[in-house]
Amino acid sequence: MDTPDRQLRYFLRIAELKSLSRAAEDLDQTQSGLSRQLAALEAHVGKPLFTRTGRGVELTEAGARLLDGILPAYRSIDRALEAVRQREGVTQGTVRLATVHTLSYYFMAEVVASFVSSHEHVNLSVMGRSSPEVVALVEAGKADVGFVYDSAVASDNLASTTLFDDDMCLIVLADQPLMDNVDLAAMNLRLVGFPPHYALRKMIHSAGLEPEFVAEAETIDAMLKLVSSGVGACILPSRIPDKLLNEYGLRKIRVHSPILRRRVVAITLANRQPLPLVSELLASAHRIARH
Repeated sequence: MDTPDRQLRYFLRIAELKSLSRAAEDLDQTQSGLSRQLAALEAHVGKPLFTRTGRGVELTEAGARLLDGILPAYRSIDRALEAVRQREGVTQGTVRLATVHTLSYYFMAEVVASFVSSHEHVNLSVMGRSSPEVVALVEAGKADVGFVYDSAVASDNLASTTLFDDDMCLIVLADQPLMDNVDLAAMNLRLVGFPPHYALRKMIHSAGLEPEFVAEAETIDAMLKLVSSGVGACILPSRIPDKLLNEYGLRKIRVHSPILRRRVVAITLANRQPLPLVSELLASAHRIARH
């Protein structure tokens, strides 16, 4: 009987995500169709491979044995296929990158430009999201690599490497009479901020600050536009380009206290060796982060 390769691939994805519904969504299958494929594999094996739990599915003893037996082989196959592609000069394909919104304004643009310039036939898909969403995309296998603040990474399923530390600053109207090195705790802060689930919003509260948030925005452009209208200030990374702020009539104010700093990391799945194209993208990110 032919080896049910597609069913085994589906089995691996269900085991990785521990959910039939999430695996079906990730594989672009209906849940009923995926269930039929799993049932056919279980009939071929002669044993149930998963048991249902309140949160999804768990491997049975037979399922765990099957996973242990086939996972190394499929990893080797995937690496071999990609190695042949690279060795033969085939560089076409898609790399899916997820990043927090702020990084796209001062870091990711350089990374993307560097990578694309040497991989002109690669389709680089860039998704701007909140920190929790970036983590979720990488965990679900919907992004090959993510760029996020380390405070958002709390999963054994992810491997992270440090890129750089990001200091925050206060951004105000250009004509506002404020000197550098302000103490935010001593100010009556009226802020435009990201929604509460964003890492930068959580950072502000973690520092002991309780500002009045007069407006919320999910993009940098919307936030800067609101600040330029005079409704309040905002707190963003100091690496935000001055040229961008000038377009909105804004400027940076250095913060003396409290220290607002976040570490930027690159994340990939811990149990999967990054494909060569992803490794090259990571190398570009590390090189630019050192500059």
